[in-house]
Amino acid sequence: MSNLNNFRHEFKYQCSGAQLEIIKHRLDTVLKLDKHAFNGEYCIRSMYFDSLSLRCYKENENGTDPREKYRIRIYNANSERISLECKRKERGKTYKTSCLITKEQFDGIINRRFSIDIKEQHPVLRKFYYLLRTEHFTPSVIVEYDRVPYVYPLGNVRITLDRNIRSSDCFDQFFSASLPCRPIMPAGQHLLEVKYDEFIPDFIKELIQTDNLSQSTFSKYYLCKKHSMRGLL
Repeated sequence: MSNLNNFRHEFKYQCSGAQLEIIKHRLDTVLKLDKHAFNGEYCIRSMYFDSLSLRCYKENENGTDPREKYRIRIYNANSERISLECKRKERGKTYKTSCLITKEQFDGIINRRFSIDIKEQHPVLRKFYYLLRTEHFTPSVIVEYDRVPYVYPLGNVRITLDRNIRSSDCFDQFFSASLPCRPIMPAGQHLLEVKYDEFIPDFIKELIQTDNLSQSTFSKYYLCKKHSMRGLL
């Protein structure tokens, strides 16, 4: 069993554009934006991997506990910072581990040419290489969205407003500035995510309160992959 002291609470809510704007206006008066946000936001693009049997997708659908998923993430379609991430969910909490990889390592993963110096690699990369070999993990879907990120130090709180969630199967265009995508949320619907360690200050709870917020139980990967598979039917 993992050490749950390292895990964080994470809640997701589906909301309208109007609700998101109300929450954004409130947060702007109190919280700071993440230092990496350029002009107040950035574009996140993640390539998710899964086994041939879609184990990660099915575990999410079935609520398997614990479960993990792997993704390679970039920001603003820039190849200068490429991150391999493992996100683990256990007993209602989440824990993310990550490491930076080079463009050469990314190309090796996509072309199934793995580094021979496995023992020298970061533990996340070592386990990912193992899954690539033993469960034949391959690119499953690309998830992209525009994020406005707020942070608050007490409780390590992170609140993100994720707009225009979209997906793509064009894996060979992962670094393209104009990745062909399709929307996966109902028109005018977006996601609010709330993450924190052991507590969230009451005043922040009040800031994000609004009528008719609908909690989402599925991940962006699940939603995008499900939408992608519908297109194949």
